[in-house]
Amino acid sequence: KMLARRELSEMQVRQRLARKGYDRDAIDAAIARLREERAIDDTRVAEAIARTETSVRRRGRLRVRMQIQRAGIANATAKRAVDDVFEAIDDDALIEASLAKRLRGRDTIADDREFQRLYRYLIGQGFESDRVMKALSARRAR
Repeated sequence: KMLARRELSEMQVRQRLARKGYDRDAIDAAIARLREERAIDDTRVAEAIARTETSVRRRGRLRVRMQIQRAGIANATAKRAVDDVFEAIDDDALIEASLAKRLRGRDTIADDREFQRLYRYLIGQGFESDRVMKALSARRAR
């Protein structure tokens, strides 16, 4: 029933079953059965999170990886999923899309305060600082 709504990682399923009061042996048995049936697959969950974070939320590589790891997925799996998704994405275009959304239709940055605010926002969204500076400087020059 939990998995019918959305993809969940193994850790998320374990946590939810533990919160509902199931004992450790029952949880282990359920996880083993779900793995056999391929109902839970951390690789598939990692890729789904990466796609959602980039296409819907317009987040950068670092933030996407952090979200995947927060779901309890191993570092290697998270790195592989992020690399796969970002292979097809132009990082600079993603920064521009995030910046355009934040500026709400304006083309230029008003002043230094706004520049700094946008810089902090984009860094918080997981973009690399050198790419952020390049994008913001281009917007300031317009």
